[in-house]
Amino acid sequence: MSQEIEEGLKFKFDFKKLRKALAQCQSDVVPVVAQDYDTREVLIVAYVNELALETALKERMATFWSTSRNELWIKGKSSGDYLELVEVRVNCEQNSLLYLVRQGGEGACHTIGKDGKPRRGCYYRTLSLDDGESLAFVPGME
Repeated sequence: MSQEIEEGLKFKFDFKKLRKALAQCQSDVVPVVAQDYDTREVLIVAYVNELALETALKERMATFWSTSRNELWIKGKSSGDYLELVEVRVNCEQNSLLYLVRQGGEGACHTIGKDGKPRRGCYYRTLSLDDGESLAFVPGME
């Protein structure tokens, strides 16, 4: 990912990303939201396939399917910033999941804040409701 997309304050949303990601993905996947069990903060939106869900339930760790790498991704296995699985919810149409998690380590996002630590979650900027183009950091998540 580019520095401008991850850290910039100009809105450059890629509406084609999902189509591109799923086109190169070699597995059937559904979206999953990882949300902090205690604070209800949304941390990550990712994808799971059957293997990822089975692994998550077995290991009690948030596990995803990387659509870009076409491989199992146990969050925190390499970084130490794991997400302990507390509960799994299924939506009404049974086509997406919600992982309720407790964070271990320093953060859930792969980006680093100005304090040099991983950000707690991936939703650290807000989009201006006035112009629909400007981004601003959420206070405390710079």
